[in-house]
Amino acid sequence: MTSVTENRPVSKVRRSVLAGQGALAAVGGYVLAESFRLGLWNELGPGPGFFPCVLGGGLVLLSLLWFFQERAGVQPAPAPEAADRSQVRAVVLSLLILAAALPFIGFQVGVFVFLMYHLRLRARTSWIKSLVIALCGSVGVYYLFTLGLNVSLPEAGIVPLSLIGL
Repeated sequence: MTSVTENRPVSKVRRSVLAGQGALAAVGGYVLAESFRLGLWNELGPGPGFFPCVLGGGLVLLSLLWFFQERAGVQPAPAPEAADRSQVRAVVLSLLILAAALPFIGFQVGVFVFLMYHLRLRARTSWIKSLVIALCGSVGVYYLFTLGLNVSLPEAGIVPLSLIGL
């Protein structure tokens, strides 16, 4: 038999989860509505509202999915391990270095080095798997955006790299 004091924290947790779901859905809905105002497509390719539309729609969809999972009683995954602060620092620092280096070394080389660092050195993935993922993540994404979506990504500003098309 449960007491009233045991039910009170569960009720507060449910209300806070419901409030979080509502807040995320509201933010996603706002982003979605504003993205239509910006325009989804223009003559050059994706317009300024294309990616916000995708992200806003995804946020609304995931918020609704979370709501229905809570109502259906789906149990959450076990609690994740405590965050490794060195891993967080490494990711943030390497992203800052990548952002600073992109104008000089370009998207392809910068993202390749970034991915190789995290896959091979931090995650200790095999060389072959690291190379394949880094090449797809750098060169593949570069050509997907430049040729498929007509979005320009940074090219190398250093002369030897720019001469070979990086």
